[in-house]
Amino acid sequence: MGPHPAVAAIRLAVRRVLHDVLTLHPPVSPASVAVPGAASSSAPGPAPLVLVACSGGADSMALASALAFEAPRLGIRAGGVTVDHGLQPGSDLRAAEVVSRLTAFDLDPVEAVRVDVGREGGPEAAARDARYAALDAVAERHGAVAILLGHTRDDQAETVLLGLARGSGIRSLSGMATASGVGGRYRRPFLGLDRQTARKACMVQSLPVWDDPHNADPAYTRSRVRHEALPVLEKALGKGVVEALARTAQLSRDDADALDSWAAAVETSVRDDSGDLEVAKLYALPPAVRRRVLRRAAIAAGSPAGSLFARHLEEVDRLITGWRGQGAINLPGRVAVRRQGGRLVLRQG
Repeated sequence: MGPHPAVAAIRLAVRRVLHDVLTLHPPVSPASVAVPGAASSSAPGPAPLVLVACSGGADSMALASALAFEAPRLGIRAGGVTVDHGLQPGSDLRAAEVVSRLTAFDLDPVEAVRVDVGREGGPEAAARDARYAALDAVAERHGAVAILLGHTRDDQAETVLLGLARGSGIRSLSGMATASGVGGRYRRPFLGLDRQTARKACMVQSLPVWDDPHNADPAYTRSRVRHEALPVLEKALGKGVVEALARTAQLSRDDADALDSWAAAVETSVRDDSGDLEVAKLYALPPAVRRRVLRRAAIAAGSPAGSLFARHLEEVDRLITGWRGQGAINLPGRVAVRRQGGRLVLRQG
């Protein structure tokens, strides 16, 4: 008798990602690391290391169990890391418990990392930034080629709604990518699975899970989307809202990727010999492409990508489409944009 359908589903999702990781990061062949003058060896090279980021919740525990099952069968080393944000009493004990559970899966290496969460961008954004910085550091320290994250289709739907509320454009509606980070380091195997599948997989395997109280705290925007906004939408529109939002994310990502590629291809053609942007050539571009070119130029001039929003680009765009002699536009990162003699000049400082 095979595994429970929920367990089979999560294992299949992880197996697909691990196959992809192996394609990109095959085991190092002995010949490629041979030392001149040393005797040759037929022993296999070191296997790639994949880590799972685990909070102890149902999604990440299901992910950890699937990684522990699939990785040895594919010749991949598997480890785990949990991040202690220090935002709740006893968070260190929770982190130690997660380490114990990951170790019981025979994952190695396993560690807990304590981070200091700042305030910039709000509590959710600050915690996320601290978490990813810690995960990046762990990956670098251990030489991991990938870190698996337990985001589900439900998380994707919430992300799309949050992007829609911000009015940040099609890139925000594209939600989370299946692979992101430097070299596609972060992998999300569960974006095609719902949250209940992961929880069911934990239940049938008798895996203890920890429910983060922040996930039910209405003080957090994502919590309100999860427990208030989505249920209202499902009541008004019927079941299938989560699936539709996740599908919207994928369609939006495809469109955004195509437009980004277009903008990258034409950027050099709208610059003059000094590197400034030519207004007439920018005006001739479709608005979606033009604003992407402006975004790329602003980032290249020193404006932080995470602080550059649609409203900033709309103001810069008006220097092209609604020119009335207005002064410089100030962007995050102390980047000023002004129109001079038919050119857009971006300078930091």
